[in-house]
Amino acid sequence: MLDTYVKATYPDLRKCLNLVQMNSQSGTLSPPSATDKAAKDWKLDCVDMFKRGQIRQARTLLCQSSTPEEAEDVFRWMYDNLDLWGKTDEQKDQAVVIIRNGIVNHNSVADVEINLSATLIELANIQ
Repeated sequence: MLDTYVKATYPDLRKCLNLVQMNSQSGTLSPPSATDKAAKDWKLDCVDMFKRGQIRQARTLLCQSSTPEEAEDVFRWMYDNLDLWGKTDEQKDQAVVIIRNGIVNHNSVADVEINLSATLIELANIQ
């Protein structure tokens, strides 16, 4: 559970610590409640969905929750979480190339969401 918080907030350690502190008051770390909008972050949900193999749902949430202005940050988040896309070094290398291609295409596409979705589909298909 802790790695979900780290993956969702990296590199913002302060945000990670605040979220963990807010969600561990009983001595047990729990996910943010759906009603706690201040602590709820779409990245937390996406990390959890990717880990559970719910790729399509995570892709939909990510594309709906992030703004076009955040696209470059989303690509950086993908890169910072390479282990979501593969366990082996070869799979992680493949993910880096896919993410780089998504960034390169980002500046030349008419619809940022389509490019982001296509990048996530490629990442989900890493073998």
